[in-house]
Amino acid sequence: MKKILFLALFLFWFPVKVEAISAESYVVMDSDSGRVLMSQNATREKLIASTTKIMTAIIALENGDIESVRKVGEEVLKAYGSAIYLSLDEEITLKDLLYGLMLRSGNDAAIEIAYHISGDMESFVALMNEKAYSLGMSQTHFINNHGLEDENGNGNTSTAYDMALLMRYALKNETFREIIGTKTYEAKTTGKTYVWQNKNKLLSSYEYEIGGKTGYTKKAKRTLVTAASKDDKTVIVVTLNDGNDFADHKTLSDLVFNTYERVAVLAKDSLVIDVNNPQRYYIKNDFYMLVKEEEKENIRIDYKINADETLEEVGVAEVYLNDELITSEKIYQRLENSEKKEGFWQKFLRWLFKW
Repeated sequence: MKKILFLALFLFWFPVKVEAISAESYVVMDSDSGRVLMSQNATREKLIASTTKIMTAIIALENGDIESVRKVGEEVLKAYGSAIYLSLDEEITLKDLLYGLMLRSGNDAAIEIAYHISGDMESFVALMNEKAYSLGMSQTHFINNHGLEDENGNGNTSTAYDMALLMRYALKNETFREIIGTKTYEAKTTGKTYVWQNKNKLLSSYEYEIGGKTGYTKKAKRTLVTAASKDDKTVIVVTLNDGNDFADHKTLSDLVFNTYERVAVLAKDSLVIDVNNPQRYYIKNDFYMLVKEEEKENIRIDYKINADETLEEVGVAEVYLNDELITSEKIYQRLENSEKKEGFWQKFLRWLFKW
């Protein structure tokens, strides 16, 4: 009986490992909360191949004008592997380069994006590593923006957990979501018309698929990052070195949809901390979390408030599940500022009669 109880507690407290999944490492993450729901070797550093291009796309979207035009330079001649087959001196928009990057995994598109945004590959890669650091991707290092290994076998390295963090961040960008969710795209450049089909087969075979990015090299094997959504539940799945990746992503996503419920934990408009003034405190965004039915009673919220009535930001709301910190949200209070409500003449009269 004690052994059974111990096993039940172990499965309850730690992310589930699904034995049928063939990936060397994987992570299943709740997009709302960032909580890891299932995993195996989540922090094992691996080559990530073309899933690198998720970071490439985000850096381009945050640092460039997607309608700007790039004239393809001689640097494109260095491209090899998967390509959209750009020609020297061809003129193409950054938007079209991004579609070629994410749908067809064009390494030539990646190189042109780097030169268009930063002037060279090294400067662009520096932006990628800075962004990784800012997102808490502590086991990630980029050496290029396309994902191929160099002549010495060195390549971009990350973990399933870090790549899930990246995808969670990237999904907040609406243009990124639109690109990765596109099945077919037509691009017209100077003298050329391209029609690209998305390599992510789940867009056609799995009704809940939002989109993602595939990757493969002989050394990294198959890598895949995807997101799927059903009934307002959004799940991120990352698999590294997985020969059955498309099927595994569907299996893992369905498992979450069938066993987890999305619950509202914090409401942005009000936090009932002061019962005499329930609208006094608030956070800036609603906070939701995927939990199992039996986990609901183990959600705890700790409010840490600074009582200074002159401050707008006054503390944090810490959300715990099974005594594990899930998130810490800043708490604000609505200030009663009489001067803001005064009109011109009220201010003038107050100034006139001021001693």
